[in-house]
Amino acid sequence: MITVATTVYKIHPDNPQDREIEAVKDALQRGALILYPTDTVYAIGCDLTVKSAVQRVRKLKQLANDKPLTFLCSSLSNIADYARVSDTAYRIIKRLIPGPYTFLLPATKLVPRLVMSPKRKTTGIRVPDSPINLALIEALGNPVISTSALSIAVQNQNYKDPFNLSKAELFDRLDGLVDGVIDNDAELQYQVSSILDLTAERPVLTRKGLGWEAAIAWGVEPS
Repeated sequence: MITVATTVYKIHPDNPQDREIEAVKDALQRGALILYPTDTVYAIGCDLTVKSAVQRVRKLKQLANDKPLTFLCSSLSNIADYARVSDTAYRIIKRLIPGPYTFLLPATKLVPRLVMSPKRKTTGIRVPDSPINLALIEALGNPVISTSALSIAVQNQNYKDPFNLSKAELFDRLDGLVDGVIDNDAELQYQVSSILDLTAERPVLTRKGLGWEAAIAWGVEPS
């Protein structure tokens, strides 16, 4: 399990304790990487505005600089700070948040270059249905990077199926690679978010994850 080197934050999934949220916020502002639960899979994240931490996430994920990183926002108005939202995108996002959706949108200047797609100038944004996530974003005052931890946990291992991992194995494999872990005492989830490309007038579902049927019902077209 987690060793002394990694700080464990026990946080209630429905009623996050202010003291623990503040402690995680302080760690993120200092450049920490945090392993945390979302309404889909466990994610690894950092403060969007701390360049050194974002670079650590990219290195840990073995992600090329031309691949964008997803981040979490707290609301539709918060999304509008970091992305250009068309009328069509607005209607869809309003219906689906908070929930298990990643929205691909044109980025504004507030999105660091290290986070967005450099060629398309797009970014991935989520508003998760998670009291822990939303409380953390509110306390921090800006978005949190969110990239799936399961694929990182099986890198350089004997097997490549992240769906065989237990929660204990996930924590153990990322011990020493992250600075903190949020444990909400819930079962590990394996289903990913649905990805909706809202960069053009025609909204397209590019990955079927949780909630994809609702996205189709609100006018998103299959790829």
